[in-house]
Amino acid sequence: MQKLFAGDETRDKFCFCTKEDTRHFSPNKKRMNIEEKINRSETRIFKAVFPNTTNHYDTLFGGTAMHMMDEVAFITATRFSRQVMVTVSSDRIDFKKPIPAGTIVELVGRVIHIGNTSLKVGVEIYIEQMYAEGRELAVHGDFTFVAIDEHKKPVSITK
Repeated sequence: MQKLFAGDETRDKFCFCTKEDTRHFSPNKKRMNIEEKINRSETRIFKAVFPNTTNHYDTLFGGTAMHMMDEVAFITATRFSRQVMVTVSSDRIDFKKPIPAGTIVELVGRVIHIGNTSLKVGVEIYIEQMYAEGRELAVHGDFTFVAIDEHKKPVSITK
């Protein structure tokens, strides 16, 4: 294993980055395991559903929901890998309940599968009434991302 700094024997057992990455290195931090990385990359975003995002039924446009989900999935994938990620597919999106105007939605993104160059993020949208307790699952979808290099070629995901 390459030492990060000459003569510093204590850093030897923590080395998991290149010399260029050492500016972000903390010798007191151990490398996170996969489950810790998944938990730390979980992304939650809240939004209000305003009339300008709704259709003639006064519910959120499906395309707007998909846009918000892809954005949360991208943030989740990037937070997990800390690499350049691109969306390659939205595998399945299930609209379980309409999302009415005047509600609050919570989007939750979580890594659900890790491959060699790709990973899959599950995203759920929950509805909350503004002036009442409780929430309901409205939409669920899975999005696949690939890590790419500066030439836009797939690269291995840093685990």
